[in-house]
Amino acid sequence: MSDDLIYLSAVDLTAGYRRKKFSPVEVIDAVLARIAKLEPKLNAWQLVDEKAARRQAKASAERWSKNQNLGPLDGVPTAIKDVTETKGWPTLNGSLAIDPKGPWKVDAIVVERLKGAGAILVGKTATPEFAWKGVTQSKLKGITRNPWNPKLTTGGSSGGAAAAIASGMAAIATGTDSGGSIREPASFCSIVGFKPSFGRVPVWPPSPLMTIEHCGPLTRTVRDAAIAFSVMAGPDPRDGFALAEPAPGVLSGLDTGVEGLRIGMSMDLGFTPTDPAIAGIVAETGRVFRALGARVENAKITLGNPNKDANVLYDCLAALLVDGLGSRARKLSEPDLIGAAERGRKLGAVDLLAADAARRDLTAGFARLHEDYDLLVCPTVCVAAFTASQDKPDGWASRGDSTWMDLTFPFDLTGQPAISIPCGFTADGRPVGVQIVGPRSADALVLRAARAYEKVNPVGETRPPL
Repeated sequence: MSDDLIYLSAVDLTAGYRRKKFSPVEVIDAVLARIAKLEPKLNAWQLVDEKAARRQAKASAERWSKNQNLGPLDGVPTAIKDVTETKGWPTLNGSLAIDPKGPWKVDAIVVERLKGAGAILVGKTATPEFAWKGVTQSKLKGITRNPWNPKLTTGGSSGGAAAAIASGMAAIATGTDSGGSIREPASFCSIVGFKPSFGRVPVWPPSPLMTIEHCGPLTRTVRDAAIAFSVMAGPDPRDGFALAEPAPGVLSGLDTGVEGLRIGMSMDLGFTPTDPAIAGIVAETGRVFRALGARVENAKITLGNPNKDANVLYDCLAALLVDGLGSRARKLSEPDLIGAAERGRKLGAVDLLAADAARRDLTAGFARLHEDYDLLVCPTVCVAAFTASQDKPDGWASRGDSTWMDLTFPFDLTGQPAISIPCGFTADGRPVGVQIVGPRSADALVLRAARAYEKVNPVGETRPPL
């Protein structure tokens, strides 16, 4: 029974609670046993609070016994990424430069909302230092490993969250995404990762990544992602960048399909090559969407390469972040973050304003593209998961440290909603994700298309061979 419980979706868990087939206490016992078994192999967690999880599970079981549950996440095992403030738990951001003594007196908005919905918060998942790079490894935590093959990376920066979800150590996890940090680990671990429109999920306390930071869920199903989004999203005045209008109702139309939608497909976004094996697998999604009634064609994208301007923005943010830590950071922080900060300090206001203007033009360019296409479909990542100890794939040094994430970061700059869902495996068994992107505020449409694909191509139901 316990092996069955760990892979149940939030939908199936709450249905089981409602029918009294099992209780949140049984579920959390199974999840904690799973963590005890797999954590030494995967290194996915920064902190696990068994006492708190069992206390929350008992409270949830009591509510379900009285038919007083708090909603569709009541009793669902949930993980919080270790960049998100959680009262009573150290938020170390994967960094030795943060004092674990705290005090830790604040819940982030998403944590408040998850607690209010009755989710069982199990602990905090591993991240690279300040979520800065696309692999989950740090001096603080070491290397987080992929459940499909522990020799491979989970990606990053929400790699601990992705490993936990893929391996049955949680059903819902929070992630943050400023360059692909939700979607890329989702692709590498064959799960669902949803980056909502910028400002749709409030980020408070403020992120050092400011107008690039998005918060969203990692799950095993699209419906669970939609449910988690519904709990996490909505305005809050504490986040000055949060969208003021109520979040869209994404659940009511989730199963209405894609018939008649215009879908543009691109394997390279017009500027970056993709591994042919990845491109071949993702191209098959076009056939699936055509069979579902969508109009699919190859999209010609001529917006140029945004890497140079993006790096100006990221390096300036790194300088701001590191300077805020004080002198300890230079001794304790990771070389890649310190290097980015040093580059950022050499940039001037004109450099930053020019990069921001290029970001504006990129946003406008994709908005014009969406006048022709309701959705854009492309690979999530240019490559499949690579060796866990590496920062980048083999043969990538000449192209730049993070250019293998070229298909994700543009949509952080533009603030568009984007989701990664499983679509297949390479010949050697590495997961591949397809990315579905919508115009800003089209969160419901992106989830709806992902759900349509998932129903006819349920690759995500395949479990890693742990």
